[in-house]
Amino acid sequence: MEQTEFLEKNIFTDFKNMNEGDDKETIHRFSESDFEVILQRLEHFGIGVYSIHTWLNNEEFENVAHDDFKKKATDPKWYKKAFLTFKSRQAGLTYAATYKVSNKLLAKYTETDDEEVE
Repeated sequence: MEQTEFLEKNIFTDFKNMNEGDDKETIHRFSESDFEVILQRLEHFGIGVYSIHTWLNNEEFENVAHDDFKKKATDPKWYKKAFLTFKSRQAGLTYAATYKVSNKLLAKYTETDDEEVE
């Protein structure tokens, strides 16, 4: 299973991709309330978040990365804090992130998919 497929099946389900640009297949953008749930799901699976990107009225607003917080991408403290900062600073933002799903997690879900086919 590829990272994109994993994210779409396990993390982004039930949420509308608000990205209307040419890159909408590769960059999924979400409302504040949807992104909050997505962050909870990411933490549950132990998925790394390298960066968070925000937009206001379809214009890039602000970006932040795990390095800015001197934390590992898999440490949920950094992305929870960044999200709360964005949320309190500016209403009406949409959110996207860059992710890292471990090969171990991908392999586990690939094995599960293979078992279902048999």
